[in-house]
Amino acid sequence: MSFWSAMVAIVAIIAWANIRMNKDKHRGSGINVVDHDPAHTASLEREVAEMRKRLEVLERIATEDGETRRLSREIESLREK
Repeated sequence: MSFWSAMVAIVAIIAWANIRMNKDKHRGSGINVVDHDPAHTASLEREVAEMRKRLEVLERIATEDGETRRLSREIESLREK
């Protein structure tokens, strides 16, 4: 085995060990656990619903051609003041 082949093998073993240690470290840390507070979950669901409503309004503004022109005129008139 040449020197460079040995170096590649050593680096591969170290990388494999590092990946293995990281997996083991995160396995018991509670990551990806679905044990949430029901009140917090309900709060997040309400927030998502509100955000969806806002997104619908923004999509409507962006897609309605006449409304977009009116909005542009209003913005320009505010800039002039």
